[in-house]
Amino acid sequence: MILFGNVLLILFLFLAFGWSHSWLASNKIKEVVRVSFPRFLPFYRLAYNVVSLFTFYLFWTFSPKPDVILYDLPFPFDLLILIPQIVSLLGLVWTLKFVDGKEFLGISQILRWKAGTYKEEELDEVSSLQIEGPYKFSRHPIYLFSILFLLFRPTMDLFSFLFVLCSTIYFYIGSRYEEKKLVARFGGEYVAYQTRLWRAKIFPIKPLLRFLVERFIWK
Repeated sequence: MILFGNVLLILFLFLAFGWSHSWLASNKIKEVVRVSFPRFLPFYRLAYNVVSLFTFYLFWTFSPKPDVILYDLPFPFDLLILIPQIVSLLGLVWTLKFVDGKEFLGISQILRWKAGTYKEEELDEVSSLQIEGPYKFSRHPIYLFSILFLLFRPTMDLFSFLFVLCSTIYFYIGSRYEEKKLVARFGGEYVAYQTRLWRAKIFPIKPLLRFLVERFIWK
C-alpha cells in the first residue's frame, strides 16, 4: 500500500511539473503577459527557464524514491548499455549546434531590449524553421535523444522507470502543442516538413532506414 501511494505521488508531482511547464510555455499566457505586463516580456524566457528549473527541483526533491530495483545488469552488459547512452548524449550535442543557445536561454531577448530592437509581437523568442542536421530524421531530435539517454541505463529502479515513462509521454503530448505553434508561425512550410517526416515525429525509424539504404546499400 505504501509503495502504491509512492507511485501515485511521483505521478502527481510529475503531472504538476509538466502542467506548469507547458502552461507557462503557451502562447495564451505569453499574450496575457504582453498585454498586461509588456515591460516584463523581454525577460519572460529567462524567467520561464528559472521557474522550470525550480519546479523540476521540487519534483525531484519531494518525489519518493522507493527502494525497488527493476533490473541491475551484470558485467559486461552494464558497460555495453552505456554505448547507446553515450551516442544519445552525442546526439544531443549535435542537435544543440542547430539551436540558438542565447535565444533559448532568454539572453538574446534581453540584449535586443537593451538595444531597443525588441518587438513585442515576437513574444518571448525569434525562431527560424530548422530542418537540417538531426531534423532531417526527426521533427523533435532533442526529445528523441533525451528519451534514449534516460532509457539506456545499467541499473533501473522504480523511480527512474516512472520518470522515463512520464517523460516520454510528456514529450509526445508536448510535441503536439509545439507543432501547432510551429504551424501557426511557419504555415505551409512546416506542414510540408511534417508531411515529409510524417512517421518521424520523434523516433526516425523510416527516415533512418531510408538513409542507411541510400548511403550504404544503393550507393
